[in-house]
Amino acid sequence: MVDSTAAATDYPTVPLRPMMVPAQEAEARSKSFHEVMAQRRTVRDYSTRPIPDGVIDWAVRTAATAPSGAHVQPWRFVVITDPARKRALREAAEAEEREFYAHRASEEWLAALAPIGTDWRKPFLEDAPAVIVVFEVHKGPQSPRPYYTKESVGIAVGLLLASLHQAGLATLTHTPSPMRFLNEVCERPAEERASYVIPVGYPADDARVPDLHRKELDAVLVRL
Repeated sequence: MVDSTAAATDYPTVPLRPMMVPAQEAEARSKSFHEVMAQRRTVRDYSTRPIPDGVIDWAVRTAATAPSGAHVQPWRFVVITDPARKRALREAAEAEEREFYAHRASEEWLAALAPIGTDWRKPFLEDAPAVIVVFEVHKGPQSPRPYYTKESVGIAVGLLLASLHQAGLATLTHTPSPMRFLNEVCERPAEERASYVIPVGYPADDARVPDLHRKELDAVLVRL
């Protein structure tokens, strides 16, 4: 029988250096972060104002700190800023979305979307200064087998959105279905599978968002 504790020592380790937060500051820090993130909204109307250099790079670095199954880090972030490629992305996405709204979506799903006011038109894919296409990296010639891929990538995207919001940028998470056309638009190999399309930029001066409200804490928190 193999001693799993002994086996673990075969792999190199380093001392943990945790961020030390005084107990009396912990709640205030958590509350401050919530107050910033509570202002985050999905934005569909973008300004042409350029994104400051380095912001997206740091946001992707932050996203890549996410935990992942077996530490395989099964993500790829493709940043599109070229106008011609953004147009190609929009045209391909809108073709899929027309099919979705006309034939694929159930009446229940369309009813749920109605208060948000979305349809097949996706101008934000072209208007936003940048679009980040997030791919899950599956096993391939240059890629090891990943574990808990969707969960790992989902956590990374959450960190990405939080980092971009902290920098004052607006985002939207678009998930066209199917997504295979994104491999061609982004020139990615078959073992990479798109999971999110995220326009990034500053909101337009006249941008508006639906009057939506988040659930109260007692509706989402259960203490046992």
